[in-house]
Amino acid sequence: MGVRTESVRRPGRPGAGTPAVPGEESILQRGLEAFAELGYDRASARELARRLGVSHNFINDRYGSKAAFWRAVMDHALGPQLERLLQADSGIDDAERLRRIVTGFYRAAADTPLIGRVFVDESSRDTERLDYLYERFVAPTLQLMTPSIERLVASGRMAPIPQDVLFFAVIPPVAGMVEGPLARRLGRPEAASSQQLADTAEALATLVVNGLLATGAPRDR
Repeated sequence: MGVRTESVRRPGRPGAGTPAVPGEESILQRGLEAFAELGYDRASARELARRLGVSHNFINDRYGSKAAFWRAVMDHALGPQLERLLQADSGIDDAERLRRIVTGFYRAAADTPLIGRVFVDESSRDTERLDYLYERFVAPTLQLMTPSIERLVASGRMAPIPQDVLFFAVIPPVAGMVEGPLARRLGRPEAASSQQLADTAEALATLVVNGLLATGAPRDR
């Protein structure tokens, strides 16, 4: 009688009947949803695995650590937005270029409102994650606007303004794109179309940039 052999499953390989691991796009999107809802600290490895529909050691096996997974989620969500901003036309009037950059930022926020929640949560904590967001996404966005701002200031069309004031003049209005429940209470249609959101981003950016160009803008401290 022949010897019966059983197949040996290598460590980490799914067994028969094990649900397939979701695709990378789905994993990163679910990760963004988890971090936006729970925050980084409350999004434990076990809870992330449950929401992703994977084994408890999947994140360490695939990404190396929860921190590395968080960075992958941020890159996936913010990378395309930054690429679109970098495509801003440099051959136009500086005020118009600034308006287009800010409009693009607001429209990107409307496309991925969960990022706004993550950013608000992380911006109040002095962590390596905030360093990562600043170095990879905030600083490049500011650098994109800086040449136009410097020329507007030099020509007298914009008063000098500290970078932190500039940042907080541009960023908080993004709430108008991502705070849907409040916006609906203020009169926005229940199901705003993409064109309505684009028009809102345009109006909001024009309002912000016109404010920056006003002669009463604050000067250097």
